[in-house]
Amino acid sequence: MPFIVVALVAVLTADVLLLVQTGERAQPEAAHARPAPEQTLMAQNQQNQRQQPAGTVQPVAPLGKLHKPNLFVLTSKPFTNELLQKVAKLRGVRALELADAASIVLDDKRVQTLAVNPSSFRAYTPKVTASSDALWQNVAAGDVAVSFVLGNDGGLALHSRVSGPAGPLRIGAYATTGFGAVDAVVSKDIGRTLGLPHDNALIVSAPDTNSATLRTKILKALPKGTQVAMVNPVLPQPQTVKQNWPAGSFMTGEQITAALQAAASKLGRPYVWGAEGPDTFDCSGLVQWAYAQAGVRMPRVTHQQWVTGPQVPLAQAQPGDLIFWRLDPTNPGYISHVAIYWGDGKMIQAPRTGDVVKISPVYTRGLAGVVRVSPVAAAQVR
Repeated sequence: MPFIVVALVAVLTADVLLLVQTGERAQPEAAHARPAPEQTLMAQNQQNQRQQPAGTVQPVAPLGKLHKPNLFVLTSKPFTNELLQKVAKLRGVRALELADAASIVLDDKRVQTLAVNPSSFRAYTPKVTASSDALWQNVAAGDVAVSFVLGNDGGLALHSRVSGPAGPLRIGAYATTGFGAVDAVVSKDIGRTLGLPHDNALIVSAPDTNSATLRTKILKALPKGTQVAMVNPVLPQPQTVKQNWPAGSFMTGEQITAALQAAASKLGRPYVWGAEGPDTFDCSGLVQWAYAQAGVRMPRVTHQQWVTGPQVPLAQAQPGDLIFWRLDPTNPGYISHVAIYWGDGKMIQAPRTGDVVKISPVYTRGLAGVVRVSPVAAAQVR
């Protein structure tokens, strides 16, 4: 079966994939006030402002056929042609994309980062992101593209320069990749300067195959220690609360009280992008920490927490349920924010950079839905 091998990578949370951390923690730049992010969500073509010799940046190829990514594979050693062939021959695999994956420090934040071939990788991103020629040309020219969540909530202003492992990097675009917790993308050339490992990650597009089944086959085909996470998984239709979840599937009253009290004990603590507590939090970090105090093992990021139980109507929300939003205009299907339902139309949340953990009214703009947490289901999310 013919297959595509190009530069692909997706970095997920430590619960799912354990990424290499490159280099020592970078020293933060001198503190300074950041301007508010510009309204433009995609990079503007500003190549005429760059002080680079003409001809040093290869043109990015036009966008071809889009590929829906379904699985992300991470290995401890570079993929060989033999290993790629093993994956390509599995039933249902339509396309493959190689990339370099690692966790780096960007603006004093630990960020899951991909080094990619802009010409080929763009086809695996959401259509809005994939279609921007200027965005991918800027990445090819040395910029870093960060997710809307990292840029907007994390306070990284578009077109600003931030500290990186090998010196300053320019924020060239807000460009959500659609790969879970991947929050930064650079070119392969920049990846080499940052010390990212080579060809240690593989994106698999298999849109007509059960992703859980294919995941098992990939793990059997590749060396021990390989990790495989599902992104945009193709799975059977999820259960709803009306389909008689077994008794004991959900949190007890005592667990709900413990989680709410834990979250409330952090009122006024600062939002910090990527923070998991106990003194600072981002939105999903607050959820994970609070539920852990109730003995519930929650996954780390919003799109994983979205599948920790059945969905219920907002009108039937109960204290301890999780409320989710889709607020990312560069990837409208992505779950980008979560809060804990407090009761009486209110929620407790860690909103964004510059704000604090607080109780506020529930708003419905961009609302994705409400999930009733099942500790058993939560513990199984990968």
